[in-house]
Amino acid sequence: MSALGSTGFLTRVAGRLVFPFRRRHGGTARADHAIVLPTASYAPWNNDPDFLAAYQIARENTLVDELRCWELWQLVAQTRHLSGAILEVGVWRGGTGVILATQAARLRIPDPVYLCDTFTGVVKAGAKDSDYRGGEHADTSLDHVRRLLNDRLKLANVRLLQGIFPEDTAPKISEPHLRLVHIDVDVYQSAVDVLAWAWPRLQPGGIVVYDDYGFLRCDGIARHVNEQRGLPDRVVIHNLNGHGVVVKTRN
Repeated sequence: MSALGSTGFLTRVAGRLVFPFRRRHGGTARADHAIVLPTASYAPWNNDPDFLAAYQIARENTLVDELRCWELWQLVAQTRHLSGAILEVGVWRGGTGVILATQAARLRIPDPVYLCDTFTGVVKAGAKDSDYRGGEHADTSLDHVRRLLNDRLKLANVRLLQGIFPEDTAPKISEPHLRLVHIDVDVYQSAVDVLAWAWPRLQPGGIVVYDDYGFLRCDGIARHVNEQRGLPDRVVIHNLNGHGVVVKTRN
C-alpha cells in the first residue's frame, strides 16, 4: 500500500471511530477532539530489553500506555547530565514510578525519585474540570506501592510521600533542585499548584511532563498546559501520545 493509500485508509478508519467516540461523550461533536492515529512506524522501545522488562512490571500497575512509559524512560536518560531529584505527583499504583526509578537506578543517577500521592483519590477538582469531581482513582494504597517498589524491585532510590502536594508533602523534599517532573494529577488546580512549587526548583534544561494532555476527561490539564504557551522561559510541546512536555529554557 502506498504512503498516500495508507494515510487515506487510516483517515477512513479514524472517521468511523470518531462517531462512536463522540456518542460516548454526550453526542456533541467537538472540533478540537478526534481519534488521533499517527502513521509513523519507528518503535525503538521494541529493541530496548531493559525498558521492556520494566514495562512488563509497570503495566500491571498503571493506566499509562507503552508509548508514554517509553517517553518517561527516555526523558530520565536525557536529563541525566543535570543535577536534582526526579519528582512524580500522581502515583496511583506505582507503574510509572517503576519506569522512572528503574531507569534512574540503571543510569546511576545519585538523586532520589520522589513519588507523591494522596493514595485516596484525586483532589482539587473544580469548575475547570468538566468530568472529575474528586476522589477518583482511590483504588490504591501506600502499602501497595511500597511492596511493589521497595519489596519486589528493591529500588533504594525511591522516596514515597503520602498527602496532598505541595501542601502536605513538599516540605519533606530536601533537595534544592529538580531535573524531571512528572505530573499525573488529572485536574487543573492540582497541576497548577504542583508546577508553581516545582518550576523555581527545576534546572534549566529540566523537563515537566504532563500525563493526560489531550484526553477528553482531563480538559483541565490541557487548559493548564496551553496557558504556558508563549511564556519566555519555556518550550511547550504537544506530543500526540497524550503527553504535554514543557522544557525549561532559562531561570
